[in-house]
Parts: sequence; structure tokens; C-alpha cells
Amino acid sequence: MKKNLIDSQDSASDINLAKPVFVLSLAVCLLILMTKTLSAGVADSTHWRHLFNGKDLTGWKQAGPGSHFVEDGFIKSKGGMGLLYWTGEKFGNCVIRVVFRMRDENSNSGVFIRIPSIPTEDNMMPVNTGYEVQIDNKPELSGEDDYHYTGMLYSLTKPLAKTGPQWNTMEITLDGPKTIVFLNGVKVTEFKEGDPVPAKKFDFEPNRGPRPESGYIGIQNHSDKDVVFFKEVSVRPLKKVTK
Repeated sequence: MKKNLIDSQDSASDINLAKPVFVLSLAVCLLILMTKTLSAGVADSTHWRHLFNGKDLTGWKQAGPGSHFVEDGFIKSKGGMGLLYWTGEKFGNCVIRVVFRMRDENSNSGVFIRIPSIPTEDNMMPVNTGYEVQIDNKPELSGEDDYHYTGMLYSLTKPLAKTGPQWNTMEITLDGPKTIVFLNGVKVTEFKEGDPVPAKKFDFEPNRGPRPESGYIGIQNHSDKDVVFFKEVSVRPLKKVTK
């Protein structure tokens, strides 16, 4: 009889110990289920869509003087000043990733964003209607200042940080009216439509004024002496938090 009493007590203890484990397991299962349910309606922000296939310029078109071509898996330019733009769609509320390298520190190029309509043969059309995210680590050699440095919205913003001439990863976030640029993981520019900007110093600088929240994108060929290599152009949508 005493043994049976002990066995009963042991069984009760086992049940009491099992309850917290069961409750914890149930909570974990419910949390996983809820996470999957919430994420089902959210765009996958980890997926990069490669616009450059590493082989040819399928999906791209040249506007304005000069040309672009693919060699050794990189996009290279010839002559200028023109623009190679993505023909398929406009981009907004996304992150654009460009991996590039300048041959020289003052090699001049740029990534164009927020161009409201298809770029024309007028090479100033993208300049005056969109934004250029500049590529040039030595603007002073051309008589220009920090407003014309790599990662800046050309002639509109000043650098929060500077980088070197190695392979660079530029990530441009278009978040509604905001444009944020990271270069090699460091934020170098943040701009919102309506923020104050300096007056034009040169005739070739862009016209001031608002840009659309979405637009065409492209990469610039500046001249034969400005050599910049591009090995990746990718885009992913912004991940919006579900509340």
C-alpha cells in the first residue's frame, strides 16, 4: 500500500513537471504559426532581383551619346555623356544595389534614379528630371567640391562619410519621398523631398525641384577617360512592417 502511494505521488510529480513543458511547446508552435501567417502578406525583402545578368545588356537601352558593353562579366562604357537605363519598369519603395569600381579615383559616373519618363537622347534630360547618385572620389580635380563626391545626390547633398577606390557596394533606398544612400555599409546620404539644397554653382548641375516617388533608373557613361566597372545592379522591394 505504501509503495502504491509513492507510485501515485511520483506519477503526479511527472504530470506536474510535464505541464510547463507542454505549455511552452504549445506557445512556441503558436508563435511560429503566427509569424508565418503575418509574413505571408509581406514581400520577401531578402530576395534581390538581378537586372544585369553578367553576360549581356538584355533589358537595358542606351540613351544619349556613347555606349555601354559587357566585357569580362562587367558593364563598361565608351564615350559619353549618355545613360544606360533599365527599360522594363519604374522603381520606387525599393532598395537598389550597385557594385562598382573606379579605374581612377576621379573616374566619373553615376547611378540615376527617379527619372519620371523614358530617358531621351537629350543627355541633360535625366540630369534635370531625376537624381544622380554620384561616382567620383576626387571631384576637386574637376574644380568641384564635396557636393559632387561619391554617394551624393549630385550637387544637392554633402557626404556623411567617404570611401576608397576599391570595389564598392552602393545601396540606394527609395522610401516614398526619402532617398538614403549607404556605401560599403556606411550611410553617406539622406535626403527628403523639400529639404534645403544649395543654389546651382555650374550650368551642368541639375535643375532644382521635386522628383517623383518612382521612376526609371540607369547608369551613366561620362567620357572615354572616365572608366567605371559595374558587376551588379539589383533591386529588392522594401519590407513594410505589418501591424
